[in-house]
Amino acid sequence: MHPAISRKEFAARRRQLMKQMDGGIAIVPTNPHHTRNRDTEFPFRPHSDFQYLTGFAEPEAVAVLIPGRPQGEFVLFCRERDPAKETWTGRRAGLEGARAQYDADDAFPITDLDDIMPGLLENRGKVFYSLGEHGEFDQRVLGWVNGLRARVRAGIHVPSEFVDLGHLLHDMRLFKSAAELKLMRRAADISAEAHCRAMRVCRPGMMEFQVEAELRHEFIRQGARLPAYEPIVGGGANGCILHYVDNDAPLNDGDLLLIDAGCELDCYAADITRTFPVNGRFSPQQKALYEVVLDAQLAAIDKVRPGNHWNEPHEAAVQVLTAGLLRLGILTGELEQLIADEAYRPMYMHRTGHWLGMDVHDVGEYKLGDAWRVFEPGMVTTIEPGLYIAAGTPGVDKQWWDIGIRIEDNVVVTRRGHEITTGGVPKTVADVEALMAGS
Repeated sequence: MHPAISRKEFAARRRQLMKQMDGGIAIVPTNPHHTRNRDTEFPFRPHSDFQYLTGFAEPEAVAVLIPGRPQGEFVLFCRERDPAKETWTGRRAGLEGARAQYDADDAFPITDLDDIMPGLLENRGKVFYSLGEHGEFDQRVLGWVNGLRARVRAGIHVPSEFVDLGHLLHDMRLFKSAAELKLMRRAADISAEAHCRAMRVCRPGMMEFQVEAELRHEFIRQGARLPAYEPIVGGGANGCILHYVDNDAPLNDGDLLLIDAGCELDCYAADITRTFPVNGRFSPQQKALYEVVLDAQLAAIDKVRPGNHWNEPHEAAVQVLTAGLLRLGILTGELEQLIADEAYRPMYMHRTGHWLGMDVHDVGEYKLGDAWRVFEPGMVTTIEPGLYIAAGTPGVDKQWWDIGIRIEDNVVVTRRGHEITTGGVPKTVADVEALMAGS
């Protein structure tokens, strides 16, 4: 079970969802195992929606929520106990554990799913399910409903509507509880220590993957067994590739190193980016661009507060970045016209943040209708402006080429403003250089 999320909280989540279901039925499968090669598999990670509602971390499981069902509203299909298989692949909760440890009202073998589900679907008007997300499982769900349609002459009432489960559930997940925020702060602390470790060990001549190894070591040493996403460790020109994950090039004296990495702790993610000089000292050009990005990030973070809308941090970042590029002579013209023309786009081509939670690019709408969503307490976002000037960028002098910079922190919306959970990693020029000089 989740060590940091209580059974009481999981039960409250299920109740909150069922109150919104208007007598329907929700079907929530977990992720399947994924083959890595031949007879080995990638590490199993539960589907975030399933984990959010159950805390059940085993594969081959399906949660079913049926509000108002006299026999019990929470049904869990899972693997049965099997001592022979458990000797090879680890302990299982089994049906008894599903009830005793995870508070399922009913638990059935996963092998009986096709036999039992049609009966659970009978006389339910709506099916809350994320169609299109679970490929093969979609066909099973449709098969159960179509099977019921063949029996309508026997007086069976068939669900008449499919409703996207995410429409309800993802709005719940957008607002983090105190227990979730505690987990995310811990993930942020571990990730921050890993970034500091990387800064201390970095030297010209190292390979990108050697720095990556330091990150992963710190994650695992502190109990975060996996990164929240594949770490980006890009030196020099590789820092201008937004999702660079090869991490196999040498680190050269005079280059910057961009690291975008965060751990996952009990299915909750951290997401930090820092950029620093491989040799511990920023060149004048690197420092000038870096301070533009840092000023943009600080301006954007300042806009994360209740009542402001989602796009305000991005607008603030764009304003500062464009003004900085204009001041350095990389862009020429009038500031407001340059912003209107998106003249910054060849060097800043992504948004300034994204929701963060169980998924590193977490669920939750960014607009409600045509209006940007307003920040509310409990939301968590990243703030991550950057500048990426690849070699050959039209109209840009060579002195700026191959400089890629991104600075990213995790920011919680609080009642009075915001909280930066990733402040344990230095990000001013002076602080970065001091940390690297003292290593």
